[in-house]
Amino acid sequence: MGIKPTYIKTLGEELIAKHGGRFSRDFEENKLAVAELALIESKRVRNRVAGNITRRLNRKKRI
Repeated sequence: MGIKPTYIKTLGEELIAKHGGRFSRDFEENKLAVAELALIESKRVRNRVAGNITRRLNRKKRI
């Protein structure tokens, strides 16, 4: 069993909505910000959420 992609997407959307100014287009910075803002114990889940946020911000900049 694993973490469902909808959980990752929902958590990413909530974090962007509440703390949008804390995130950038850099994965490493977003990884640290997610660790500070969310109570995620698993490194893998934290990285997936940070990656989702980074991908969203990069896509938004392109369009």
